[in-house]
Amino acid sequence: MAISQNDIDALDAAIASGAKSVMFDGRTLVYQSTAEMIAARDHAARVLNGSLQNRGPRLFRFGFTTHRGD
Repeated sequence: MAISQNDIDALDAAIASGAKSVMFDGRTLVYQSTAEMIAARDHAARVLNGSLQNRGPRLFRFGFTTHRGD
């Protein structure tokens, strides 16, 4: 299961409401403490941000040299 921004938003909402469980793709995860939920949220954010940064360059430049033989 890939981590998405929706997963992070669900964790944020659960943390804000004081709930200890979060539903992801039809599965419910129950955390033992708010600190555990915050750690999971931080980990998910690092994974998501890391995957966005490893996409490589977005701009390519090519130099062309031609030799006509004139």
